[in-house]
Amino acid sequence: MLAGSVLHAAREAMRLADVDPIKAIPLAAQVVSDAREDVPALALAEQAWGHALCQTGQVGEAVAHLRRAVRLGAGKAAAESRMKLAFALVQQGRPAPALREVDLAVPLLGARARSQRAVILYHLGRPDDAFADYQAADRALRRRGETLALQRNLVNRGILQAERLNFALAVKDLLEAEELARDLGRDLVVGIIAENLGFVESRRGDVPAALAHFDRAEEIITRHGGRLAPVLFDRAELLLSVGMAGEAREHASQAVAAFRAEGRRLMVPETQLLLADAALLGRDWAAAGRHARAALAQFVRQGRDQHAAFARATVLRAALSAGKPCRISDPDAMVAALHGRLAVQAHLDLAVVAGRRRQPARVVAHLTTASQARTRGPATLRARGWYAEALLHERTTPRRAAAAARRGLRVLDENHAALGASDLRAHSAAHRADLAALGLRVALRSGRLADVFEWAERGRASRFLHRPVRPPDDPELAALLQSLRATKLTHRQVELERRIKNRSRLLRTTGPGPSEPVRPAELDLGDRVLVQYVEADGDLLALTLTDRRLDLRVVGPVGEVADLLERVPFALRHLARRPRPEILQLLRTTVSTLDSLLLPRCDRPLVVVPTGLLHNVPWSTLPSCRGKPVVVAPSATSWRSAASQPARPRTFAVASGPGLPGADEEAQAIADLHAVTSPRDATVDDVLKALATAGTVHLAAHGRLNPDNPLFSALSLHDGPLVVYDVQRLEQVPETVIMAACDVGRSVIVSGNELLGLAATFLERGTSQLIAPVVPVPDAETKDLMLGVHRRLREGRSPAEALAEAQEELNQPNGFVCVGA
Repeated sequence: MLAGSVLHAAREAMRLADVDPIKAIPLAAQVVSDAREDVPALALAEQAWGHALCQTGQVGEAVAHLRRAVRLGAGKAAAESRMKLAFALVQQGRPAPALREVDLAVPLLGARARSQRAVILYHLGRPDDAFADYQAADRALRRRGETLALQRNLVNRGILQAERLNFALAVKDLLEAEELARDLGRDLVVGIIAENLGFVESRRGDVPAALAHFDRAEEIITRHGGRLAPVLFDRAELLLSVGMAGEAREHASQAVAAFRAEGRRLMVPETQLLLADAALLGRDWAAAGRHARAALAQFVRQGRDQHAAFARATVLRAALSAGKPCRISDPDAMVAALHGRLAVQAHLDLAVVAGRRRQPARVVAHLTTASQARTRGPATLRARGWYAEALLHERTTPRRAAAAARRGLRVLDENHAALGASDLRAHSAAHRADLAALGLRVALRSGRLADVFEWAERGRASRFLHRPVRPPDDPELAALLQSLRATKLTHRQVELERRIKNRSRLLRTTGPGPSEPVRPAELDLGDRVLVQYVEADGDLLALTLTDRRLDLRVVGPVGEVADLLERVPFALRHLARRPRPEILQLLRTTVSTLDSLLLPRCDRPLVVVPTGLLHNVPWSTLPSCRGKPVVVAPSATSWRSAASQPARPRTFAVASGPGLPGADEEAQAIADLHAVTSPRDATVDDVLKALATAGTVHLAAHGRLNPDNPLFSALSLHDGPLVVYDVQRLEQVPETVIMAACDVGRSVIVSGNELLGLAATFLERGTSQLIAPVVPVPDAETKDLMLGVHRRLREGRSPAEALAEAQEELNQPNGFVCVGA
């Protein structure tokens, strides 16, 4: 190459390093090879090479090239290389040497170097100094018309504005930066800005908006060969904010691996800290402590004092959660370095430590500080502030404590519908648990059983306190569901399930706010007895409402009841395969013990409102439930709502799926009973039409509860699975649904007594009664039982009465339950 063309090629490589770093790398390498004695071209090519490598995640190699560029350059050229070297050093987790490099560039480059220095100051935990540099740089860059540098400054200032909870200003900065990036042809940067907009919306608490930005960012960044680790990190942080600990850990683990592969050591401890938070939410105290300590060690090595304070706070929380002692040498210094959610949680944790040390004044001080968060910031932060306020008054002014807990729950409920997808809403209920438990403690100490009942209701599945709302029509989601049914390839199914889940989370649902929990006096039970179970301080309690009179008794330790409950499905599964006398005796002994522990002595119909460990109990196996109508309801509030629905005309529809012995015969016999047609080879569309039009629908098919992805729990039909997402899209659901399909009566229980699965979705959408098994049931027994149920429905019995009488007639106290009303 000629000297002039070499310099021209070096400049082109520098331009491409920002807009297309993959193309920039070979061009810069060629210039370095050809430049020889042309030192300015060689220095610029090394700078371009290093910057492009940094953009594509190869930070270690980038540092080597940028150091060569600094050595070869002079004056402003060397200062430019120092700026980019400083950026790469920050990515490596070396902010102190990065600050030294950028300080050397400030006298020559002025505002652009100050903007870069602000980034480093932010990572060193000096946000106020960083903001001052951003502000000064903004004024100077606008005055000089330096568009590229201004765009970068706006992105970084926008991120800091979000950290300071100035969300409107953050979005304003980022949208202006995106417009400038488009004008400059920096398509990859447009993707990075989309990721940062997602970060801002996640901080603001607008989950669907954040997810939409992340999806856009992932598509653009992938197309231009950029780094996806930051998107993985931000997704993990967002999923954690709505209580989805498992998915958050999965994304954070992927982000750690990606940051390490890219040489971006700065982000590794931040992601390990996120893993620790996810482990805390998942109650894995050991993993939480391990990840937090690893993050702390790296933050200390990197000289990042503020982040080290974050990690110390998480180490403290993990130790407290595990019931272990934890020494904090200077708790005041630690908490002074924190802000936002971390500061509030640290004050709550330090209040616990102070309580153990019998330092009441410090308890009050920490709770008072934490309670100030109740008036500003995202919903979850304000709710934690109200929790601190409730703790502050729990012992001295319990009524004020209960009022604060109600306010905190109201904040979360107002944010509930905006989350859209049912899995986001279910997992977000994890934030309710502490508030509901505190209110319950206050009520139990007061001895007012009506208050105990209220707080037991407030701790129930909050999705059932909200009136049913159908997500909006979405052709893309419908097409993805159709593709899922059509594919037989496992790897393709996994990818489609991921895309369906992500797509559903973008859809907003709007509707009325939550209803208030029902009070005992508002329940019209007739001759029924309602039994509401609740957990408090390690014990299972039962509230019994009979003829408007409430009684409370202690059932026993939760652990002992859980041990007994595990034996029932074990015995039923073995008896379904091969009856053995010793297994039958185990079942009889266990259900007799459970019966005496759980249920009141009465011969009236029962409404059972379970807590977490009782949701999947086959109640008909308990001796005092045999022949007695038993309805299982997610809450007393949802029972009243379902029971008060006007009865619809009893129109029937019947369908069966493939591969289930006796299913076709069962469906045909029931169809003949009701004088309707059972479609041959029923498809998902056939069943969805029936579900949208009939008052009572009977489905005989293979069922599958998916514990890891409960919204992909399914009924197998002739063209593929009918999944929860299909049910959510229905305009109307039947009044009564009967599913002769193993396991589909069960739900996955997530934080806050929230339920996910097919049965839970039908109830959430408005089905009043649902009959289904919660344990495997022998196929041979099902047909006669179902015919018995349907004969009684035709005679005018309620679903619960029909099921109880049919089970008694056949002497089959099996796994079928009636859920709803």
